[in-house]
Amino acid sequence: MTALSSLVELSVSAVVGLLLALLCLQIKPAKSFSPSAAAASAASIATRHTTCRSTCAQYYVASAPYRISSRVINLRASDNDDDDGADNESKTPGASSINVLGTKMECCCSDVANTGIGTGFYRNGYCSTGEQDFGRHTVCVKVTSEFLEFSKSVGNDLSTPVPEFMFPGLSEGDVWCLCAQRWYQAWEAAPDLAPKLYLRATHEKTLDYVPYDVLRMYALDGDEADEERRGLDEQRAKLEALLGKAAEEPQKEE
Repeated sequence: MTALSSLVELSVSAVVGLLLALLCLQIKPAKSFSPSAAAASAASIATRHTTCRSTCAQYYVASAPYRISSRVINLRASDNDDDDGADNESKTPGASSINVLGTKMECCCSDVANTGIGTGFYRNGYCSTGEQDFGRHTVCVKVTSEFLEFSKSVGNDLSTPVPEFMFPGLSEGDVWCLCAQRWYQAWEAAPDLAPKLYLRATHEKTLDYVPYDVLRMYALDGDEADEERRGLDEQRAKLEALLGKAAEEPQKEE
């Protein structure tokens, strides 16, 4: 009876292992870009970026079969951000994060290079960070071939897929949550090497490494960010005026 039980357990383990292997095979490598193809497909790339930056919440549910890396499996939905230890499983991971503008952080990329893999340390599409993210993957960038070559030259190959870590490999034009220190390193080496970025999808902790004024110079959504900041400044001015008025009223009564 014991031998039969052991045989059944072995068979079950083999089936589970086969299923996991098949899931691994479903992770497709990132599509490569030749210079001529990249120049001829600007419109299609723009469309892909729109899809890439779609609602991360939809991605997070739809991509469950891909979530096989130990890093992701060991995380609960609440282990998402800001080193605050908050346990709020009702929220989408990253949805409560704050960007460099001080507003709700947007999705960076929910489907990198059409692989079904989201960007970010937690692979949820947001540039969220937390205690486990020592590299601070907080900058939402649009990579260039020049930056990818530079990154590889300093020991960080971002072009080669690594399926076991749900990393699809990046090509020119792909959107990814980059380490803040890596972005700063590229900028310090040569300003032209630093990739363009999305301020509204870049986590506030990036400001621990790079000043906002520098980030603004590379913003792909700079106009939208400026408008958002103006709105915040107006609200702040109104609030300060109300507080000042409220402080003056008791003095008049006296």
